[in-house]
Amino acid sequence: MNEITLTGLTHQLTTTFLLSVGAFLLAMFLTPVYTFLAYRYKFWKKQRTTSTTGEKLEVFTKLHADKFKRNIPTMAGLIFVAAITVVTFFFNLDRKETWLPLAALVGGGLVGLLDDIINIRGTGQGVAGLRSNLKFAMITLIGLGLGWFFFVKLGIDAVHVPFLGDWTLGWVIVPLFAFVVVAAGNAVNISDGLDGLAGGLASVSFGAFGVIALLQGPDHYLIAGFCFTVVGALLSYLWFNIFPARFFMGDVGSFALGTSLGVVAMLTNTLFLLPVIGIVFVIEAGSSLIQIFSKKVFKRKIFISAPIHHHLEAIGWPETKVTMRFWVIAYVAAFVGVAIALLGGNI
Repeated sequence: MNEITLTGLTHQLTTTFLLSVGAFLLAMFLTPVYTFLAYRYKFWKKQRTTSTTGEKLEVFTKLHADKFKRNIPTMAGLIFVAAITVVTFFFNLDRKETWLPLAALVGGGLVGLLDDIINIRGTGQGVAGLRSNLKFAMITLIGLGLGWFFFVKLGIDAVHVPFLGDWTLGWVIVPLFAFVVVAAGNAVNISDGLDGLAGGLASVSFGAFGVIALLQGPDHYLIAGFCFTVVGALLSYLWFNIFPARFFMGDVGSFALGTSLGVVAMLTNTLFLLPVIGIVFVIEAGSSLIQIFSKKVFKRKIFISAPIHHHLEAIGWPETKVTMRFWVIAYVAAFVGVAIALLGGNI
């Protein structure tokens, strides 16, 4: 590596990590503001009483009875969404690299925010919030809009398959883009069920994609900056969300993180690494889908409670053990994903 290249990389690394530290500090500053508003206006998260298939959540209710005896605010995702938005808008905004993930973050966050507001202000029984089909439709529309920009404005119509090369898809890239956004958004949302779980997993995933973007060179340096901005803001959130959580991110946080993570995977042309790096998200979402399918088709449950983190709790694992072991799996998967990126031609 020549001196000029090394100097440029050093400058970019410095900028990237300053963005991360800046997001951390801003999120720390915003946390007392959120906390004041959350307790004053009672942003209490309502406990679900029925599942998506209609039956009562007896196991879930028993597992988390103590947690819901105390009022725990939700919508704390507003903290890191705001911090990431401000840092990116003023210091790292670029039409080609960071506009799309920022738009996904804000768009997904707005859908989640609406769901959270209905949850905390609603008086109905069962699953409080937006109907799942309506949330699905709204996230899909966001994905299609961003996919159109990806294809028409950025001119990208191919995906890279590790070890095989680029596959040109043409306009099909638009619905594929939307599918990735929807799948990632829902997977992160499903994983947000234990103190520190979704936030920790997301920080690892964004960190891995940030490393890949840095290794891809100057064309993706700003994407790397965005990824590490997310990591910095999430570390601030995790300071207060690890067991016992002071507050929850809510759908505003989980949908924002998931949709933007999917966009980052598309922009770095590492679509097929997303299920590797985000393997825990895949397992979590997969366990819920398997449970729903089995109950509807075979009239029986596969898991004591779904997603799988609740099943592990039900068989006796402490909440902290589930969270930390899932973090360990996420780190290993991140290392594997970066290795595949290096060996498979993504870099």
